[in-house]
Amino acid sequence: MPHLSVHVLESDLAGRETALMQTLTDAVVAVYGEWARGLVVVHLIGLPPQRWGIGGVPASAPSPSVTFGIKEGAFRRPDASEVVARLVAGVTDAIVDVFGERVRAGVSVELVATVAGRTGIGGVVVTP
Repeated sequence: MPHLSVHVLESDLAGRETALMQTLTDAVVAVYGEWARGLVVVHLIGLPPQRWGIGGVPASAPSPSVTFGIKEGAFRRPDASEVVARLVAGVTDAIVDVFGERVRAGVSVELVATVAGRTGIGGVVVTP
């Protein structure tokens, strides 16, 4: 199940939460299909400006950062390069749709593989 954690300044996020959850979910559905909609999990993490630093100083206007948890099997598919490119582009476009074009150049999207058998739900290891 796709998990997206978005770090963004709290002041930029306020009032945009629902729109961001919807556009990110739509971006994932555009790649995987409608069947995935109910599986997309989005965590929005709003940070005060003094808690986001770049180069050892508080950042003045950082772009959102996205960590996208995805099953490792997705990277072994024959079309993995295309899927990764579509996810990165779609998630970036979703962020830009909500926060504006000014953030595009700095938006980071990191796809992180979850190895089968190394995740648990409700205290039980999830097996493939």
